Amino acid sequence: MLEYLKNKKIMVVVAHPDDELLGLGATMHKLINEYNVQTHVVILGEGITSRSKQRDPKQWQQELKIHKQNIKEAQSAIGYHSVSIYDFPDNRFDTVALLDIIKVVEKEKEQFQPEIIFTHHGGDLNIDHQRTFESVITATRPMKNEVVKTIITFETPSGTEWQASSDPRRFVPNLFIEVSEKDIEAKINGMESYEFEKREWPHPRSPKALKNTCKERGVRVGKDFAECFQIVRSIN
Repeated sequence: MLEYLKNKKIMVVVAHPDDELLGLGATMHKLINEYNVQTHVVILGEGITSRSKQRDPKQWQQELKIHKQNIKEAQSAIGYHSVSIYDFPDNRFDTVALLDIIKVVEKEKEQFQPEIIFTHHGGDLNIDHQRTFESVITATRPMKNEVVKTIITFETPSGTEWQASSDPRRFVPNLFIEVSEKDIEAKINGMESYEFEKREWPHPRSPKALKNTCKERGVRVGKDFAECFQIVRSIN
């Protein structure tokens, strides 16, 4: 799979600032530095305003400004090439017409022309993750002239693993990408850039937990460290 990804244009479509780090920060760092990929990140939601009882962007104006600055700091830590930032309402994607989100994904896809898209697992607990996945799948229907050939989903710590154990849409990885400690350090440094998202141990987004997760995923496949994914569709 790594050779297949080499020299490709990869678009990462996420719901919130920090999801791009949580889902594949170490893998992006590896692919950029060792496999000459071109990466474009699309962040659909503003990621802040659900923390008050009613959505009021004006109340969070300063925090939203800082959040956008943090995106750039995280981008620098990983080294991905470009980013588009939107302001769909945090944890309220279900209040927006799905078509409106699809249109954004379609626009970004037409501009960047990626062959591969990474996005959220469709069974995540978080409603924004679910809608993001649905938007990507709809925007990349496998018709004759579709440029996207491969769709890969990732797990998001504190979102994917908190889904009900009885839910049939569990994340079952079928792709493991080996990463190095340097790649993990870049991921952690990027996450630490997010002032409103970083957490302390034993939260799943804490530095120690992020490294432990990569270690556990690596152990599953006989490696020191790895990130895991699910290939949803690949047309070769």
